[in-house]
Amino acid sequence: ATIGITGHRFLARVDRLRAGLDDVAIMLDEVFPGPWVIVSSLAEGADRLVARRLLERPGSTLTAVLPMPAHQYEADFATAASKAEFRRLLAGADEVIELAPRSDRTRCYEAAGLAVLDRSDAIVTVWDGDHAQGRGGTGGIVAEARRRNLPLAWVHAGNRLPGTSVATDLGVRQGMVTYERLPPDDERP
Repeated sequence: ATIGITGHRFLARVDRLRAGLDDVAIMLDEVFPGPWVIVSSLAEGADRLVARRLLERPGSTLTAVLPMPAHQYEADFATAASKAEFRRLLAGADEVIELAPRSDRTRCYEAAGLAVLDRSDAIVTVWDGDHAQGRGGTGGIVAEARRRNLPLAWVHAGNRLPGTSVATDLGVRQGMVTYERLPPDDERP
């Protein structure tokens, strides 16, 4: 099975999110046994957190869908450590898809999110449940995944204060998991 990832860049209480992702991995393993192809844009935050967790599944591989050529995309990562992590993950990918440039970066991100959906049997999202803060944001990609009736594993997570990089926390809901169409409707008793 091919598992796509979408989610917020700035994350608080990552320990709670990891616990939620452990539950997601168990559910996915029940519904989609066998190795997975993980599809991610490898942005900071959720994309990398989920990819690292799901790639722990023996035999799983990574398909990186980049919103623009890697050398341009890397400029969006502020720290040397983030750039190094991106390069490490990218080097381990079995397939790298670099999308053609668009008129602006937000359109590039939107195209990458939609390209992840195009290649996915199910989606894991780390999301606050709100509308996207901008074009190509998590809320918009999740809305499209729902429109396409893709199975969805949603790890509840705060986003960021609008216009900042300050991560927010959902309190007791941070790290909780909601499943939609998992298991797929045709496999439910």
